[in-house]
Amino acid sequence: MATPTTTTRVLVWDIPTRLFHWLLVASFAGAFLTAESERLRDIHVALGYTFTGLIGFRLVWGLIGSRYARFRSFVFTPRELWDYLRALPTRASRRYLGHNPAASAAIFVLLALGLGVAASGYAAFNDLGGEALEELHEGLAFAMLAVVAVHVAGVLLGSLQHRENLVTAMITGRKRGQPGDGIRRRHAWVAVLLAVAVAAFWSWSAATTAPAVRSAATHDADERG
Repeated sequence: MATPTTTTRVLVWDIPTRLFHWLLVASFAGAFLTAESERLRDIHVALGYTFTGLIGFRLVWGLIGSRYARFRSFVFTPRELWDYLRALPTRASRRYLGHNPAASAAIFVLLALGLGVAASGYAAFNDLGGEALEELHEGLAFAMLAVVAVHVAGVLLGSLQHRENLVTAMITGRKRGQPGDGIRRRHAWVAVLLAVAVAAFWSWSAATTAPAVRSAATHDADERG
C-alpha cells in the first residue's frame, strides 16, 4: 500500500532574494514614474543607480546564493519551456518548487533588459549618445515594463492553477513542498548588508544633491528679485 505524500511549508526563497525582488520593483517603478519630470531628475537618477546596483547584486547572488536563487537551478531547455507553455491552457502545467520555465525565461530577459536600461541611462545622463540614446533608454524601459506585465500575469495564473499565492511566497519565502526540499539558511546577514548598502547610497545621494537643489533655488530667487 502506498503511503500518502506529506507536504508542509518549506523555505524556498532566502531573505536576500526576497529583498532584492521588492527593492527592484520599487526602484524600477519609481524611476519609471519620475522619468519625465525635470524637477525629480535627481530622484530618477538615484533610483537608476539603485536599480543598477541591485541587478549587479542579483547576478552575483545567482552564482553563489542559496539553491533556488542560483541560476543553475532554473535553467531549462527550449523544449521544457515549450512543453510548459503548451500545458498552461489545459491547466495541467507542472508545478515547480522554485522558478518554472516561463518565470525563468522572464527573469533572464528582465536581467538582460535591466542591464540595457542601466547602461543606456548612464550614457544618456552623461550626454554620451545624444537623443538617439535617450530614445533607446526609453524604449528598453517600456520593453521591460511589458515583460514585467507578462511576468505578473504568469504569477497570477500560476497562483490560480496551483492554488498557491506566489506573491505571498515571495514575501514569506515559503511554499508548499516536501520536507527536506527547502533551503536551510535564510542568509539574513547578506540581506542586512544589502539593505545597509542601499540605505547608505540613498543617504549619500540625499546629502550631495541637497546643496545643489538649495543653490538652484537661491539662484532662481535672486533672478526673480
